[in-house]
Amino acid sequence: MPQVAERRWTSALVWTALFLFATYIMAGVQGEITEAHVALVYLLVILGGSSGGGRALGFTLAALAFVAIDFYFQPPYGRFEISKRPDWLVLIAFMATALVATQLLARANEKAREASRRAEEIDRLAALGAETLSTGSASHALTAIATVVRDTIGTDACEIWVRDGDMKKPELAARAGEGPVGTPPEAFAGVENPDPRTILVPLEVHARSVGMLSLRHHEAIALDAGARRFLSALAYYAALGLERVRLVAEAERAEALREADRLKDALLASVSHDLRTPLTTIKALAHDIAGDGDERAATIEQQADRLNRMVADLLDLSRLNAGELPVRAELNAAEDVVGAAIQQVSGAFGGRELRTSIAWSEPVLVGRFDFVHALRILVNLLENAHKYSPRTQPVDIELSRAGNMIEISVADRGPGVPAAERERIFEPFYRPERSTPDAGSAGLGLSIALRLAMAQGGTLTYQDREGGGSVFRLGLPAVADAAMDALAG
Repeated sequence: MPQVAERRWTSALVWTALFLFATYIMAGVQGEITEAHVALVYLLVILGGSSGGGRALGFTLAALAFVAIDFYFQPPYGRFEISKRPDWLVLIAFMATALVATQLLARANEKAREASRRAEEIDRLAALGAETLSTGSASHALTAIATVVRDTIGTDACEIWVRDGDMKKPELAARAGEGPVGTPPEAFAGVENPDPRTILVPLEVHARSVGMLSLRHHEAIALDAGARRFLSALAYYAALGLERVRLVAEAERAEALREADRLKDALLASVSHDLRTPLTTIKALAHDIAGDGDERAATIEQQADRLNRMVADLLDLSRLNAGELPVRAELNAAEDVVGAAIQQVSGAFGGRELRTSIAWSEPVLVGRFDFVHALRILVNLLENAHKYSPRTQPVDIELSRAGNMIEISVADRGPGVPAAERERIFEPFYRPERSTPDAGSAGLGLSIALRLAMAQGGTLTYQDREGGGSVFRLGLPAVADAAMDALAG
């Protein structure tokens, strides 16, 4: 702004001097030139002054030319009278022409300056895009944005502040400029500028506030409508930069979690594999000791078997996560899986009642699934029902058809699963808070069961049982009746 004012003062002095010089030259030959010659010379000076000094200088030169023509170039010379001669109409026409020409030239200049500003804004936006694309990291891109904003608006410093999540105070994300860091804004919406030397612009992406842009200068910052509109566009770039920083940070965290999960699976697989050999040795030695009549050998064998099952579960979990556990989906009868599961757990159940509900009058339910894996899932559900429910209450198994799925449900009268824990029961190493310290497992059974069911195209879900207890439902792909008829034929 000071440079513009200085240029206008310089133009005013130059064109005023030219006006006086032209008047002096024409006054010396006033008898040899006509008023038309004078008017044309003055019009050239007025248009030149309007172009360089603006509308105000053009109007001023037009008024001076009006007076000079009447005083120097209309007889009687040396006197100012509108009623000298009928030629005063020429003066009025000249004045109107000069004013209209000045106004039109001023408008043309304003449009030219506006077009120049728009071209400069486009260049700045292109430079900003190039800066952000050429930077190697999101934080560097944000610094580049702050630099372009500061250079474009012409302030001492530009700061980009961010407040993410529950952060109480905003943090400085990027800064361009010299001097001390400004005071962080305490709010991100509806903020009034605390100082005329400071401009605060909220940064929003998809109607969500992500930060604040702060411009500071040693003098009061005055922006016209065009500059404010351009600042809003630059602020949107800054908001996108903040969003990019956030997304990059989330991607890095997700990648770190994936790497940690991969290392965990690799560690589990390695440790589980290395544990099998010593466990086999311990079991063999315990068997030999049992032959000598030592009763403690039976306890050693039981604990070795328990560890062996845990190691097998760890290996299977790591193989399931890696997609390396083979699944053979074949035609199998659901009743066979239920019968095999009951037979396998009968020894552990002892005298406990195990009730089954199978509609024997209906056609045999046949599905396409892996018999061994389905049996393992069902045995796991039955063992859990036995562990976590009162021994006096029976465990119920129900087999039915639900659309294109065979549904096998295992229901008990245990404490159930609290609502806060239901999303975690299928996670690895999860154990209910109500379970006893020695429940006999590492919390891998349901996690493995869910993955085995999904590997066969099935499902495994939980829901509360009416009257208290839990119901786990295993869904396995059923074979359509038409397919069964074709097989039978």
